[in-house]
Amino acid sequence: METMCFRGTVYPWNCDHFGHMNVKFYVEKFDQANCNLFAVVGLTPGYFREHNRGMAALDQHILYKRELLAGDNVFIRSSVTEVNNKTLRCQHQMFNAEKEVLAAEMTLVAAHVDLERRKACPLPAFVKQNWESQ
Repeated sequence: METMCFRGTVYPWNCDHFGHMNVKFYVEKFDQANCNLFAVVGLTPGYFREHNRGMAALDQHILYKRELLAGDNVFIRSSVTEVNNKTLRCQHQMFNAEKEVLAAEMTLVAAHVDLERRKACPLPAFVKQNWESQ
């Protein structure tokens, strides 16, 4: 299931001395999309606070396809592609909204973490149920 998880703008302070969006801001926008995608499967901010849980990136890969410049509007389409006992695999695609051109892709594997023990722990059953029902 693919969903729109982020909309935003490339600001001048997001750009490096070459004039295009710096890699750290791609990561920032993808991270915001992650938070919204987690909520789609039930891993909401309220769930994390109530259960003292969080998510930790284990593996992250970004492919840069086209540059983005100051003033460009972007959107990110996201999906959970795999749910395991303790991890989620997510796929994100960032587009230049005006041109509808793919600018970057990110694949992420994230672990569900017990914040007190600082260790990965099983995902709640509702995550897989929500994912399968999409």
